[in-house]
Amino acid sequence: MASTHDHDNKKAAETLGEMIRKFGISVGEIFDDPEVKEKAKEFAESVVDAAARVGQSKVKTEDVRARFRNVGKAAQTLGNSLDKHFKSGEEAKT
Repeated sequence: MASTHDHDNKKAAETLGEMIRKFGISVGEIFDDPEVKEKAKEFAESVVDAAARVGQSKVKTEDVRARFRNVGKAAQTLGNSLDKHFKSGEEAKT
């Protein structure tokens, strides 16, 4: 019987994978590219597998949370940069 900790790790891995899958699909929709959407799905599946392995290792929780915060900051930076880039392109047209 699996422990609650193992179940929680699996659930967290699945949640992370789903978030990454949705992100990839959204990017694929922006570019209207089915291949990007498929790659996002494959990447999300690999993330679920990797996250499950990390959850079972001796990695400290705070260390993992710090890494996820860094990923979140990088994603936010990317979003802000893209927004600024496309806004400046719109301004150039007017």
